[in-house]
Amino acid sequence: MKKILDIISNTPLFNGLPENQIEEIGQIAMTKHLNKGEIIFLEGDDGNGFYIIAEGKVKIYKISIDGKEQILHIFGPREPIGEVPVFTGRPFPANAGALAKSRLIFFPKTAFVNLISNNPSLALNMLAVLSMRLRQFTVQVENLSLKEVPGRLASYLLYVANEQGKKDVITLTISKGQLASLLGTIPETLSRIFAKMSSQNLIEVSGRHIKLLNRNGLKDLSKHGKIK
Repeated sequence: MKKILDIISNTPLFNGLPENQIEEIGQIAMTKHLNKGEIIFLEGDDGNGFYIIAEGKVKIYKISIDGKEQILHIFGPREPIGEVPVFTGRPFPANAGALAKSRLIFFPKTAFVNLISNNPSLALNMLAVLSMRLRQFTVQVENLSLKEVPGRLASYLLYVANEQGKKDVITLTISKGQLASLLGTIPETLSRIFAKMSSQNLIEVSGRHIKLLNRNGLKDLSKHGKIK
């Protein structure tokens, strides 16, 4: 139980809550283990609760009519997934699957809503996280609809650099195939863009390690979306 409480207390969703409230949340939590490739929930399933990722990596995705997968988000430890249906009362709006061997903490909807009713501060924390998610989704929609693929890739690389806190070198935590899906393209196109950006000395690629050689150039590409 202590490990679960430590994970809960270090999750942004529950950050700053007093110890007694963390313990109440821990009382309704259940641990689930998943293997790589295992489905967590499917679009249209009853939104009967939400999850926090304790270990591993999870993708949120949709499948088009022609069977093509479009990754919407990729989340890692301490991040929640499936929390929106808890409040809307609607089914899950997308699919979720494990990208790696993962351990999740599940919070049943009914029990969690009862906790929120008694703890307004918990609701405020969740509102902050949901607002951040909405902003991320808005940025992604803008990238997919208004920018060409080179601009999307440049935006993503700058975002990862900011997240990882490294000045020059970043490490991709997903495969290039998954990155292509996240950016709304195909692996072959992504590889060509990586090669062109390398030839123009914007980046230097070594497997999953990418050195950002020209941040200003990447920012310009992110803004205008086209590569020369």
